[in-house]
Amino acid sequence: MEGKAGVICPLIGNCITNFLDKTLGGKEYKIIPLAGDASVRSYYRIVIGNKSWVLMKWEPFEEDNYPFLSIQKHFEDCNISVPKVKNIVPDLGLVLLEDLGDLTLERKFWEIQHQEHIVPFYKQAIDELLKIHFKVTRDKDSHCTAFSIIFDAEKLLWEMNYGREHLFEKIGGIELSNQDLKRLQEIFIKICQCLDFEEKFICHRDYHSRNLMIHLGKMRVIDFQDARMGPVQYDLVSLMYDSYVDLNTESRREILNYYLACAEENFGYKVDRNHFDEVFTFQVIQRCFKACGSFSSFYNNRKDTRYLKYIRPTLETVVQYLEFFPEFKLFASIITDRGLLSKDYEAL
Repeated sequence: MEGKAGVICPLIGNCITNFLDKTLGGKEYKIIPLAGDASVRSYYRIVIGNKSWVLMKWEPFEEDNYPFLSIQKHFEDCNISVPKVKNIVPDLGLVLLEDLGDLTLERKFWEIQHQEHIVPFYKQAIDELLKIHFKVTRDKDSHCTAFSIIFDAEKLLWEMNYGREHLFEKIGGIELSNQDLKRLQEIFIKICQCLDFEEKFICHRDYHSRNLMIHLGKMRVIDFQDARMGPVQYDLVSLMYDSYVDLNTESRREILNYYLACAEENFGYKVDRNHFDEVFTFQVIQRCFKACGSFSSFYNNRKDTRYLKYIRPTLETVVQYLEFFPEFKLFASIITDRGLLSKDYEAL
C-alpha cells in the first residue's frame, strides 16, 4: 500500500496519512501492516526508498503521562537499547519509531542448530537487563511511570487468579470445592507474599524472546511500556522460561550465572544463592502459571488460537517446580489429576 501527500490511504485513514505526509516531507511511502503479538496495538512499517520506520497505533494519550514515552525516555537516558522516537500525535494515539527489523531473539533461537551458539545472544539480552534492573532503578526519575507501579503481593496474586479463572475454570472446566478453592488460594498467597518480600527493582515485565530484537548485531529492547518495580527474578524467569523457545538446563544455568556474576561485579549486587534460588523457583511457578492464564484468556476473550500450543509445555514447567514443595501438592494435583497435561488445547 502506498501513500502520497493529499491521498487517503484506506489502510489506516487520512488523518494518519496526513501525519505521515507531514512528518516524512510529503514523499511517497509504502505502508506495510506488521503482525502483532498478544498486544491490542497495531503496527505498520513505513518505507521510503531504503529507509523505514515503524508506526505504532493505540488509543489517544496524554504526552506528559504516557507510560510508553515516559519509560522509553528514562531507558534511553540510562543507555538501554530501545527504539528511538521520531514523532508522535497524542490525539491519534500515534508514535513513529525507529525500525529495528524483523529478527527477534526467538527467530534467532530457532535458526541456530546448536543451542550453545544461542547463549552469547542471551548474554547480550542479560547485559541490557542488568542496566534495566540496576542503572534504571538507581537513576531514579520521578517522571518515569515505572517507579509508581509495583509488583506487590496483590498484583502477583491477581495474575495467579487470572490463570485459575481462564485455564482451570473456563478452558479446563474444573469446578473446585469451597475447601479446595480456599486451600489453593492459601498456596497462591504464600507464593506471592514470598515474591513481594524481595527487594524491588525496575522490571521490564515481558522480557522474553519476542520482545528482544537483534538489529545490526546489537540486542534491542521493545514492548517496555508495562515496566514496574518488582523482584529481579520476574524478568529472569520471563527470559529463561520463555514459552516461545526451549532453552535447555545447561543454557539456563549459564545465563543465570552470567547475570549474577555481572550483577555483583558491575553493580555490587550480592545474593545468598540458596535464598535467591528458592525465590527463583517460586517465581517460575508464578510467572509460568500466569503465562498459561494469558494464553487461555486470548482464546477465551477473542478466540485467538495462536497461543494454545504453548499452554501444555508451560504447564509442565509449573508442575515440575511445584514438586519441590510438598505443601503445594493440591496445586499440582489439580493440574495433573484433572487432565490439564493431557488436554489437546489446539483442538479447542
